[in-house]
Amino acid sequence: MRKLIQILPAIFAYFFVLLFCYASVSKVLDFENFQVQLAQSPLLSAYAGFISYAVIVTELIIAALLCIKASRLLGLYLSLAIMVSFTVYIYLILNYSDFVPCSCGGILEKLGWTEHLIFNIGCILTSVIGIFILGDSNSISKFTTSINALGIGLVSAGLVICLFLLSENIIKKENNFTRRYLNHPIIEDKSYDLKVNSYYFAGSADGKIFLGNYTAPLTLVTLDTSIHAVTILKVEPDQITHIFRALKFRVKAPYYYLYDGSIPVIYQGRLSESKAKTISYHDGYFDEMVVLDSSRFAIRTQSSAARNHVLGTINSAAQPRLSINDQLLEKQQDGIFDTDGQLLSDDKNVNNFYYIYSYRNQVLSIDKNLSLLHRQNTIDTNSKAKIKVVLLSDGKRTMNAPPLTVNKKTVVHQNLLFNESGVIGKYEPKKQWKNSSIIDVYNVDKPSYVGSFYLPDNGKNKISNMLVTDRYLFVLSGTMLTRYHFTKNMIQNFKNRGKPKTR
Repeated sequence: MRKLIQILPAIFAYFFVLLFCYASVSKVLDFENFQVQLAQSPLLSAYAGFISYAVIVTELIIAALLCIKASRLLGLYLSLAIMVSFTVYIYLILNYSDFVPCSCGGILEKLGWTEHLIFNIGCILTSVIGIFILGDSNSISKFTTSINALGIGLVSAGLVICLFLLSENIIKKENNFTRRYLNHPIIEDKSYDLKVNSYYFAGSADGKIFLGNYTAPLTLVTLDTSIHAVTILKVEPDQITHIFRALKFRVKAPYYYLYDGSIPVIYQGRLSESKAKTISYHDGYFDEMVVLDSSRFAIRTQSSAARNHVLGTINSAAQPRLSINDQLLEKQQDGIFDTDGQLLSDDKNVNNFYYIYSYRNQVLSIDKNLSLLHRQNTIDTNSKAKIKVVLLSDGKRTMNAPPLTVNKKTVVHQNLLFNESGVIGKYEPKKQWKNSSIIDVYNVDKPSYVGSFYLPDNGKNKISNMLVTDRYLFVLSGTMLTRYHFTKNMIQNFKNRGKPKTR
C-alpha cells in the first residue's frame, strides 16, 4: 500500500501529461477553429488572440515539467493552477454569463459544460493529492503545502474573475472588433414570394407589416405577420401636381406618411383610408426622413451655407416648423459623403431618433429637441471614413473610388439596433461571409454591444431591407420576404429593453 501511495504522484503526473499534450496538439491542429471558439467565449472574447497562444504554450510547459522527476512537484502545482482556472471559467459561464456558448473542441468535446465542471473538479482533487504525497516525500510540511496550494488556487481563480470582468467591459463598451455570436437568436419559419424585387418596408403596427414599392410609389401593401393575407391600398394625395423623384411611405399607427424630400412635402393618411392630405409643404427640403409622432419628423438636409449634411426636425404643429442643428454631424473630409448614413427611429420611443454613419463606426442618439444624447461606436475600428472625394470642374463633388461601407442596412426596435455590418471581424471564417450577412446588435439606451448573428443569403441575393417586431425579424432579399422567429433569449432582450442581463 505504501509503495502504491509513493508512485501515485507519478501516475497522476503522466495522466496530466497525456491530458495536456493531447489538448494542446488538438488545438494546434485546428488552431483557427480554436481561436474562433475563444472569440465566442463570454469570458475571454477580448483576449482571444493572446490566450489562444498562451494556453497551448502553458499546457506544453506543464507537460514537460511533469515528465522530469526533479520538477514534478512544480508541474503538479501548475496543473492545479490551470485546472482551477478552467473550473472557475466554466462556473462563471454557467452562472454569470449573458449566454452559454456551445461546449466544443479538445479532448472532452462530447461533454457538456456541467460534465466538464465535474471532470475538472476531479482533476483538481487529483493534483492536490499528488502535491501532498510528493511534498511529504520531499520533507515539506503539510502546512506549507496547504498554503502553497491554497494560494495558487486563489490566484488562479482571481485571475479568471478579473479577465471575465475586464472582457465584458471591453466587448460591450470598448470592443476591439471581436464579435460574440448569440446562441441561435433566430429561426427561419416562413417565406413569401413578392414576385418583384422593388419592395421596401414602410413599418409595422397592430400585427401587420407594411410595404412600399419603388416602382408603384402610391401603393401601400399590407400583410399580416403570418405573411399570407395581403391587402393593397391605392393612395390618393390631395395635391399630386408635383414632379416627384422618389415618393416613399412611412407607417406609424394610426397613420401612414408619404413624402419626397426633393419636393418639400409630407402627406398623412389613415391606414384604412386612401385619401392623404398635405401636412407639411415648403417647410424644408430633405433626403432622409423618419416619423417621430403625428406632427414631428426628423430629417437630414443640406446646409445652404456650408453645403454639408445637417440634421433637423419638422414640426407641423409649431412655429417655426423647421429646426436645424448643424453640430450633430461631424465633417471629416467633404461634409457630404463622409457624413452619409441612415436616419432611424424606434416605434416604441417617440422621444429619440438615431443616425448611423455608413463609412465610419459611429451611431448618434438624439432627442426630439435635437440635443445629442450620446455617441456610440460600432465594434469595428473604422473611425475615419475611407473615401476619396474629388471636386469636378462644375463644382460638384464625387467619389473616385469605391468606399469601405462599414454599416449597411439598419433598424431599431425596443432600444435594440440591428445593423448589417460590412466589415469582417477578428477570428471570423471568411467563407461564412460569402453566403451570409452579419447582423450586429447594440443597445442604444445604455450604449453597449449585445452580440451578433449570421443571416443567410437568399441564393445570390443579399439583404435589401429589414424590419423588426417584438417577435419577428422580417427580411427582404431579391423577390423573397422571409420571416424569422426570435428565440427566447433574443425576446428577453426586448423585454429588458435591451439591457444586458445582470445577476
